Amino acid sequence: MELSPAVRSVILKMQKNECTEHIIYHNLAAKVKNQTDSDTLERLANEEYQHCQLWQEYTKVEVEPNMFKIRLYHILSTLFGYTFILKLMESGESLAADTYNQLLTEVPEAKAIAEDEDKHEQSLLEILDEERLKYVGSMVLGLNDALVELTGTLAGLTLAMENTRLIAMAGLITGVSATLSMASSEYLSARSEGRTDALKSCTYTGIAYCITVALLVLPYLVFPDDKFLFALAAMLVIVIGIILFFNYYISVAKSLKFWPRFKEMACISLGVAAFSFVIGLFVKNVLGIDM
Repeated sequence: MELSPAVRSVILKMQKNECTEHIIYHNLAAKVKNQTDSDTLERLANEEYQHCQLWQEYTKVEVEPNMFKIRLYHILSTLFGYTFILKLMESGESLAADTYNQLLTEVPEAKAIAEDEDKHEQSLLEILDEERLKYVGSMVLGLNDALVELTGTLAGLTLAMENTRLIAMAGLITGVSATLSMASSEYLSARSEGRTDALKSCTYTGIAYCITVALLVLPYLVFPDDKFLFALAAMLVIVIGIILFFNYYISVAKSLKFWPRFKEMACISLGVAAFSFVIGLFVKNVLGIDM
């Protein structure tokens, strides 16, 4: 059957996508420790390869996989875990199923492949049980507390001290102390609830807090002593970046809405920073404290 140019173009894109996802699923299967999950991913990889071969019968050409996407997903799975990648793949399967439905008039096999994609979604949902997602609550606790406390502290100290090195020193002391305090509180809280994973929970909280502290203090270590306002501006940009990144990760991995959570965290963090900035101005001018 002679394909229309529009349909052939779509099929070529789908063929390339199936070939690419075959390799991605295969790579993920090799990284997943749970044997059942690994076998499921390998099965999905084989099905994607079969789909790729079927499309090749229509296009009569062999396409190369998208190596950039393969490498990118490999890096992302290493950094953020396989659940994050599988969620991205899941959303891709939904989009692919819609595309297949558009091809039914010229490609009868598209219906069977669309049904396979629906099964893929169910298979993916069944294996999403990565350890790090169990401690998202702990990471959110550490991240939120660090953002609110350190953003406010650094904003307040900026006008009170007017020296990036002094501000960085005070921020680091506060941040390290707060990290240990928050991690200890999370450990004791988990222990009081009778949880056996108290140590892991407090570790995730502490790591999230510590990384946030380091990123927020960094501008004050980079800018010259008298460029404290530039350091403050850079710090606020980093705050927005952290909130943006973390909420995107959570929205993908946990299938939550992105914008409401992003706006809530951004408003709280920036609101505390603005209030603390005013407090710093008050301390400097009204109380006559100058450093």
